[in-house]
Amino acid sequence: MSLDKPYLDVPGTTIFDAEQSRKGYWLNQFCMSLMKAENRERFKADERAYLDEWPMTEEQKQGVLARDLNRCIAAGGNIYFLAKLGATHGKSFQQMAGSMTGMTEEEYRDMMISGGRSVEGNRYTGEDGSAQPHRQPQGSSPKAGF
Repeated sequence: MSLDKPYLDVPGTTIFDAEQSRKGYWLNQFCMSLMKAENRERFKADERAYLDEWPMTEEQKQGVLARDLNRCIAAGGNIYFLAKLGATHGKSFQQMAGSMTGMTEEEYRDMMISGGRSVEGNRYTGEDGSAQPHRQPQGSSPKAGF
């Protein structure tokens, strides 16, 4: 029996709940492995070989290889774990967030300094009649990769 999850109908938002946690378990464990210097070096030396040591889906591996954080989140990744991937490549959280929104780091910073993104479009199903289909994957951002 599935639970009623009205929060899944927030357009453009993936909620990291128990289902997403199960879906992304190995992806997130891989990211946590990057906390150790020897694992970061092994990953950077041969990314695909290191990824193949983890029982992740091919979709998850491709998201990592493309540095497509939106794709990784849709595949169960948690941004706080995925931050380890960015740090491995010398990227700040701000640079990563910019890549997820299709903005440059500077555009993202300026948007956040000026009060953040507009609430327009951040509605739930039924609120204004323009919600996206239930559980539609976010897909890739226009500027995938960081």
